[in-house]
Amino acid sequence: MIQFFAPDIESTLTLPESDSQHCVKVLRKVPGDIIEVVDGKGNRFTCRLLEAHSKHARVEIVGRESLPPFWPNRIAIGVAPTKHLDRMEWLTEKLTEIGVNSITPLLCRWSERKDIKTVRLEKIAVSAMKQSLKAVCPEISPITPFKRFVDSVKDYPQKFIAHCDDNQPRQLLSQLYRPDIDTVIIIGPEGDFSPEEIAAAVDAGFVAVSLGDARLRTETAALVACDTCHIINQLHQH
Repeated sequence: MIQFFAPDIESTLTLPESDSQHCVKVLRKVPGDIIEVVDGKGNRFTCRLLEAHSKHARVEIVGRESLPPFWPNRIAIGVAPTKHLDRMEWLTEKLTEIGVNSITPLLCRWSERKDIKTVRLEKIAVSAMKQSLKAVCPEISPITPFKRFVDSVKDYPQKFIAHCDDNQPRQLLSQLYRPDIDTVIIIGPEGDFSPEEIAAAVDAGFVAVSLGDARLRTETAALVACDTCHIINQLHQH
């Protein structure tokens, strides 16, 4: 099934230009054809194409279904952007496919990348949402200083900081994660979090965790952390 994305489909009854072009020019849909449209907020609409315009295809809504996330709790990932941007783009795609509520690039003391284009990551997330047949798109935040992010998630009941400092006490995430509880996990840059950042996070209620014995790259660690939550959630449900 091919899904189109139109965040304001209910009010505009029109596909955005990029999706209009894909619908009309690439897939050659014509008036009367039925298409599926998601709004990124958890809704999928069955629509009939009325006007096959390549810049603003017009539709009417003939059906609607709610498709909330299949996971029971919010999962927020804060991660220091990788030096090579393509790895951060890959991570955004894979986190969206697996399932995540928000992705926040973190500006840390030892970050290798100090800026990032959020718009590009948002487009990748939308594409991954459509391809994985979801109706909810994760929120992609601008790059955020470490302390500001830690302060912003103080209300999350479950907070973890994954780091590699063997001199600091850690436990396996898989042993500590409790299912069905809103969770935030932060992953540092290739040079890891600084000792001061680890201490500040622990003081703010974060629990220091390990993701296992393997040495993981930043983007791999973020993916493993997110998937660990999903696996435990699914084991708990079944």
